Amino acid sequence: MSLLVNKYFLFFQALYFGGGAMGGAWPLCVLALALASPEDSEWAATGDEAEAVWQEPEPWAAGVGAALGVVVAPAYRGPGNNDTRANRALPILLWWSGGLFPHFPADTARVDCARGSCLATRRRQVWQQRRTRALLFYGTDFRAYEAPLPRLPHQAWALFHEESPMNNYALSHAPGIRLFNYTATFRRESHYPLTLQWLPGLPYLRREPLPLPDKDRWRRRGYGPVLYLQSHCDVPADRDRYVRQLMNYIQVDSYGKCLHNRELPSERLTDTSTATTEDSEFMTFISRYKFHLAMENAICSDYITEKLWRPLHVGAIPVYRGSPSVRDWIPDNLSIILVDDFGSPQELAEYLHFLDRNGEEYLKYLEFKKPGGIKNQFLVQSLKSREWGVNDMTLPNYLNGFECFVCDKVNEQMKAEREHRKSHGKVKAPKPHIAHFTHMGCPMPAPGFGNIEDIPEGDSWKEMWLQDYWQSLDQSEALTAMIHYNESHQEKFWDYMHDIFLKRTRQH
Repeated sequence: MSLLVNKYFLFFQALYFGGGAMGGAWPLCVLALALASPEDSEWAATGDEAEAVWQEPEPWAAGVGAALGVVVAPAYRGPGNNDTRANRALPILLWWSGGLFPHFPADTARVDCARGSCLATRRRQVWQQRRTRALLFYGTDFRAYEAPLPRLPHQAWALFHEESPMNNYALSHAPGIRLFNYTATFRRESHYPLTLQWLPGLPYLRREPLPLPDKDRWRRRGYGPVLYLQSHCDVPADRDRYVRQLMNYIQVDSYGKCLHNRELPSERLTDTSTATTEDSEFMTFISRYKFHLAMENAICSDYITEKLWRPLHVGAIPVYRGSPSVRDWIPDNLSIILVDDFGSPQELAEYLHFLDRNGEEYLKYLEFKKPGGIKNQFLVQSLKSREWGVNDMTLPNYLNGFECFVCDKVNEQMKAEREHRKSHGKVKAPKPHIAHFTHMGCPMPAPGFGNIEDIPEGDSWKEMWLQDYWQSLDQSEALTAMIHYNESHQEKFWDYMHDIFLKRTRQH
């Protein structure tokens, strides 16, 4: 599921507030200095590099801000540094996925990061310039057959992918993820981890739950103990197949399009924005249930979304299936119920019935909401050390944070290259960073219930996701081969795909 809340937040943060930890005034000074000197307003002044003028913010931005009664300031542009280089001397970071460019409304910005400055842009015409040292891609939008070729040896590729592995399974194969030098993914092993992207902080988990007598009254009105609220069906995790079996043994109220069996109490709750924005009416409604089926759309280590954090927030027990490493992140050892701890849907249903009938046992799962109840120090320390915030105007967002991470790495690489050249080979040339399989590395989709051999041919899940998973491997191998042979014509991608298909056919 897209981070709609966070992405809308980033948009408004960039447009109205600046969002930096150091306030909104100092980035204006940076921009003013950049605009003041004509000689500094160019990407490049000599050689074969095309000239491109620094862009001022569009004049309509101020009008929009004034109309809404807010102050317009540029987006967060780094913590600041002592880098005195003119703009035309800075390395360029090109957001190939321009839709994520975090400096709205401009299309170019100077970013002043901890170890040096860079120019960030979404203008693709600077792609082949010598100063363009990194291309930043959004994983959901990255397609092997559209990759910029030839791949230039002086450029790093950086991947930002906080969303589901189902959005691009090419990244879950070693040939796909190893195309990138730097990564920001939900995996803790990535260079810039985003595992806790959905968790604003510990206070979010400590919200007082609805009293148990109120939940019991809800049950007596004929509502089930278990809530299921999904409208994205036929996903790689195949969650509906499991829930359908569970429904044979316990009442599950399903309000979404998937396995729909009950209507929401008001028309406005059917608008998906009520869930996306955590509307108060929506949150009050879902808090009445004792259990929430919290099932991710894909299975991968550290891929944890609002499906876990939201039930914990409202005080319902998540019945969870998703990240195999989820125990590392939960508030304490008794705060969620793991589907995979039970041998069958029937065994799970029997345990949920037991908790439904025994209030004292049920409330043990909410002990983490009491003062001192969050015992997981790994979770506590991970939140403390996180340099970006979630819907928090006092901290940079993770897009700006990753941009500065890449900027710092680029400047470090350039410094090492200069030292190598000056030493006439005495100092070794810096080796490029290469992403590791564990920076994504999600497994092949598996049935939500039963064995794959028992699923009949023609099943939509079987035909869609297994084929997508293995075709993604072929695509990532094809692009890897094209880069190896310094291919510059994208249209040849399908020739490479055909060769790989024939090779696999001969092997089997």
